[in-house]
Amino acid sequence: MAVFTSVTLQDLTDWMPQFPLGKAHAIRGIASGIENSNFFIDTDQGEYVLTIFENLNFEQLPFYLKLMRHLADRGVLVPAPIANDRGDLCVALHGKPSAIVSKLHGSSQMAPQAVHCAEVGAMLARMHLAGLDFDIVQPNLRSLPWWQETVPKVLQFLDEDKRQLMQEEIRFQSAFAETAVYRQLQNGPVHADLFRNNVMFDGDKLTGFFDFYFAGCDTWLFDVAVTINDWCIDLDTGVLDLARVEAMLQAYHSVRPFTENEQEAWQAMLRAAAFRFWLSRVFDYYKPRDAEMLTPHDPTHFERILRLRIAEPAPKLPR
Repeated sequence: MAVFTSVTLQDLTDWMPQFPLGKAHAIRGIASGIENSNFFIDTDQGEYVLTIFENLNFEQLPFYLKLMRHLADRGVLVPAPIANDRGDLCVALHGKPSAIVSKLHGSSQMAPQAVHCAEVGAMLARMHLAGLDFDIVQPNLRSLPWWQETVPKVLQFLDEDKRQLMQEEIRFQSAFAETAVYRQLQNGPVHADLFRNNVMFDGDKLTGFFDFYFAGCDTWLFDVAVTINDWCIDLDTGVLDLARVEAMLQAYHSVRPFTENEQEAWQAMLRAAAFRFWLSRVFDYYKPRDAEMLTPHDPTHFERILRLRIAEPAPKLPR
């Protein structure tokens, strides 16, 4: 959630009448994140979030916005996109696709305990099941094909040790994706970026998942692995906190039991989840885009996690 495209209150005065929100009274840029331009806007009807999409186009966006609406209608706690007077969820602003969604209440839990991880695990499983009948199919745009395309673009920036690690892991993940075990994993819409700062809590009660703009159709297990690799680790070392891991996995399993194929694929998927974010952070760090409020993430965090997932077996999935 950076700011690449500036929006003024006057811009909103001219643009907002098409939405059932009344007048806009204030706008504030949101600094976190690195993909889109995001703002809090105060309106007659309350506070909302405005997003201007910097990479996604008008053809891609119905997947994300309609998925959020689909999940919200099925009891999954996510922001609800607001339609304009023509029923459009995505509307041009400064020539770019834009959307307004409801703002979740609460705050991000940046020092989660087992109770928070259990809440996230259960809601993630409900989200996966709720997406089963979603009828738009769009691949995860940051999955294996993007990895294979991007690795050659960043190798020049790495020292020999890191280059070797990246090349070995892309070979491993490419081979793993060809196995029968991988191909039989359950899949559907996934969040694919469910970090601590993309979930809201009110005390110990989860109030919502947000920032679905990396979502796509992928294996559910990849989504679980991404979430474990952020929620259930010591941030300084990347080491898994076993109590938090168990709480999240057990809560997920109680809603949507893990399969035998998922048991077999778990270790490789934890590596895949770490690799995806190491690679994207390397790419963003060395090939940044201009933004008013952008601070690229440190790539070494997920390099460290990947090395740990390769070296140390993680706890097995519940049965």
